[in-house]
Amino acid sequence: MAFLINGTCRGCGKPLCWIKTAAGKSMPCDPEQVRYWQKQGGSKKIVTPHGEVVSAETEGELENVTGIGYISHFATCPRSGDFKRR
Repeated sequence: MAFLINGTCRGCGKPLCWIKTAAGKSMPCDPEQVRYWQKQGGSKKIVTPHGEVVSAETEGELENVTGIGYISHFATCPRSGDFKRR
């Protein structure tokens, strides 16, 4: 598992976890696990526990679920724009 440490977002103060991606970068994610259905061009980017980033949906038929993953905190943080590199 590529799961790193728990922490707190400097922007919004919400809890987060850090997952090392397959590319070797640490990505902040919301700590709640979500079920996902992998779909090319899906509306969400999910980070798997192994650090793979996949396009997916988070709603679908339970018998067709692809796996469990995490939503990038950049997608949910109300202050994510404050952290964009210039």
